[in-house]
Parts: sequence; structure tokens; C-alpha cells
Amino acid sequence: MQTTSHTALKNKLSTLQESYDFLVSKHQKLEFDYQYLQQQLSELKRMIYGSKSERFVCLDNGQLDLFIEQSKEAVETNTIEVKYQREKQKFNKQKPVREVLPAHLPRKEQIIEPEQIPVGATKIGEEITEVLEYNPSSIFVRRIVRPKYVITKQEKIIVAPLPSLPIAKGNAGASLLAHILVGKYVYHLPFYRQQQMLKNQGLDISRTTISNWFDSSTNLLEPLYYALQKQVFQSNYLQIDETPIGVQDSSKKGKLHMGYHWVHHAPVEGLVLFKYASNRSKKTPEKLLSEYNGAIQTDGYSGYLNLHTKGSITLLACMAHARRYFEKALDNDAFRASYVLEQIQRLYRMERKTRQKQSSSELIKRYRGLYAIPILKELENWFKEQAFLVLPKSAIGKAIGYTLKLWDKLKRYTTNGNYQIDNNLVENTIRPVALGRKNYLFSGSHKAAQKAAILYSFFACCKINNINPYTWLKDVLEKIQDHKANQLHQLLPNNWGK
Repeated sequence: MQTTSHTALKNKLSTLQESYDFLVSKHQKLEFDYQYLQQQLSELKRMIYGSKSERFVCLDNGQLDLFIEQSKEAVETNTIEVKYQREKQKFNKQKPVREVLPAHLPRKEQIIEPEQIPVGATKIGEEITEVLEYNPSSIFVRRIVRPKYVITKQEKIIVAPLPSLPIAKGNAGASLLAHILVGKYVYHLPFYRQQQMLKNQGLDISRTTISNWFDSSTNLLEPLYYALQKQVFQSNYLQIDETPIGVQDSSKKGKLHMGYHWVHHAPVEGLVLFKYASNRSKKTPEKLLSEYNGAIQTDGYSGYLNLHTKGSITLLACMAHARRYFEKALDNDAFRASYVLEQIQRLYRMERKTRQKQSSSELIKRYRGLYAIPILKELENWFKEQAFLVLPKSAIGKAIGYTLKLWDKLKRYTTNGNYQIDNNLVENTIRPVALGRKNYLFSGSHKAAQKAAILYSFFACCKINNINPYTWLKDVLEKIQDHKANQLHQLLPNNWGK
């Protein structure tokens, strides 16, 4: 009888234990789901209402404790009303100082004499006021007149050769073509807006004509683009990123195809190459980097992992992308996320000091070995410890998991003074594309998207090398027809004018 009751009790306890285990697992799942939904809600609120800035202000722990103690005392003590008077500080308001107008601007004088100058008045000086004025760009026709002469004895007619024009048998000069192309791909003015602007100035040109000028100009610049591509892939260090661009595709009526500009930035040489591809497949970087030897720095996109190429490629990761995960995790786990952000802030402070001192690559490498590597080692050990203490699906768990997965590539920047800590420089070159998308919305075809990549490449190089894009493009369009093919690299922005 006792044996039967003991067995029944044991079975009942086993059933209760199973029910308890089931409820615990159910509770854990609900807890995971709750934190995940909280994270999603937080990100959604941030996207809609929050600031886009990722700035993090480090607060000293001692100061935090001090404030905590003060708040406790404030709760325990009785509140009293204190009345006092204080004098308002008086500030001496200084009159605004007008900035001196640039000396290089041309001056047009307007002399205004007083009315009815008395006889015998002597000029003792002048009151000079300088005011900035603006003349809208003027459109004019350049007439090229070539007199013809006949040599009677030789029965021969001679005439001077026609100067090379950007578009053969065309009526658009280099200055107008440069103005239109820079207007769209630097200042983000679509062709239809420029068409209206030209019409207001008395020049009525169809949009088809402007598109044909764009097509002919980029055809002329293609050899120079290939010279740029050759130089970019000769660099030992490239930063790579990609950005989407909508493209009209005849095979998809009523829908836009999503293509990508693959951007390659050579920081040491000051060169940028945009390359259009119709997809974001891994085959694209494999094709572009098929014979490349050197280091490439990218975000966490898996398409760059295990590339099958002929050359030897070293892969670096971007610290800014890793930092972004922890910045987003502040709402989830402020203590852990703040600690990581503080350490990354120390790394960036070192980089900023070396840039301000314009240190050589060897000195930068030595400086990183002394100061950055110890911080990175501490962070690595901390990540490995904390990975077992946080929920993998939480925001902080994802941040730690992402960073640990790429850690070897993230700390590799310390092995060479020319390497950057992040990929921000190449992302800066992509900004004009993002602004352009908001204005012209999409490219008319895959071919047009690649032609846009040609111009984005050149204008990004101009920006890095502090060159006026209009001046550069006008000069190149005037010279490129007669320039030697094996000397085209002289026209690239980083060599131009040297």
C-alpha cells in the first residue's frame, strides 16, 4: 500500500516538474519576445522621432555616484523655501563686425559725386562701401570663323583646321556641357530642371538633346574612366561600400529595378571609383577584384567573405559599424553599452590626435601599438566574458555577437599606419548619390546608371583633391580629344594641373 502511494506521489512530482519546466521555458520565450519587441519599438520610435546623431557623451562614474548620493539626501531631508536676490550680469554688447570681402573678386566701381559741388571745393578722401552683387550665368554663341584662301598657281584652297570639339559636329561647347553635368551630379539638378533654367535665360533646348549631350560626353570620358579604374586597383588599400540606385528596366514594366553602385576608395592615392552592377551578388566583387592584391575594408556584408579571386586579399572591418550596434543598445543595457562606447571613444581620440599632428604612417602604427592594442585586448576579453551573460537576441547580445564575429578584422587596422579605423571616408563619397536619388529619383536604364557612375567617380576625386569640378571637367573636355592615350592619367584629378 505504501509502495503504491509512494509511486503515485513520485509520478505526481514528476508531472509537476515537467509542468514547471514547461512554464519556465515558456516564460523565457515570452521574455525573449518581449525584449525583442521592445527593441523593435525603440528603433521605430527613434527612426520616426529620434535624432539621427550617434554622438555619445561619456559621464564619469564618480560624478554619477555623487549625483546619486545627493538625490538620496534630498529625499531624506525636509524641503525649505529659500528666497534671495541676485544682480543680473551686464554684458557689453559689441557691434557686429562685417567680414572683409575676398580680395580676389573683381571690382566694378560706381562713383557718385555730390550734387552741386561749390567752386573751390578740394577732395580730401573717399568713403568706400563694398557690396556683393551677382550676375546670372550668361549664355553666348562662339562663332569660329576660318577664312579660306585660294592659291591660283597650285589650284589649292587652304583653311585653318577646326579646333577639337567635345561632340563632333555638335553645337555644344565644353563649358555648357560641363555646366549641365556638374549641375546634375554635383548640385543634384535633374535635366528637366536645368532645361527650365536654360529656357528662362532664352535658350529652349529639348530634354532629348540634353540627354544626347550627356551620352556623348560620357562616351568621350570613358577612356579616362578606365585609366582611373586601373590606378585604383593598383592601390594596396581600398575601402569598399555599395549603395542602391533605382533603374528603369524595360523587362519590368511599371516597376523599378534595384541596382547598386559599388564604390572603391583609395585613401592614400586620393582616388574614387564608382562601378554599377545590376545586383548585390557576391559575384560582383569577385569580378571587380579578380586580380587585386592588397587590403580591402568593408562593412559586415557577407558578400566580401571568402572571395574566390586570383590575388591575395586581406579583409578589414569597420569600427563605426560595430559602434553603431552598441549605440542602439543603450536603451537595452546602458551599463554595458556605455562601457564599450567609452573604450571605442578612446580609440577614436587617438586617431584624431595623429591626424591633427599629421603623423607619418610609421609613427601612427607605433602609436597604435603603444595605446590602441592594449584597449583592444581588454575589449576582446570583456566581450568573451559578457557573451555568456546576455540574451543573444537582445540588442546588447546582438552587438556583442556582431563585434566578436568580426573582431580579428576590426583590430587589423593597427597593423598598418595607412589603414583607417573605419569605413567613413568611402561612405562620405556616397552622399552625393543619396542626395541625387531624392532629386532625380532613378536612372533611365542600366547603361545610364553606369554612365552616372563615370561622372560620380570623377567628381568624387575632385572633391577629395580640393579641385573645382566645373573647371576640371571643362578643361578635360577641351583637351581629351587630342590627348595621347598612354598619357590619359595626367588628366585625372589627382594629377591635373601638376
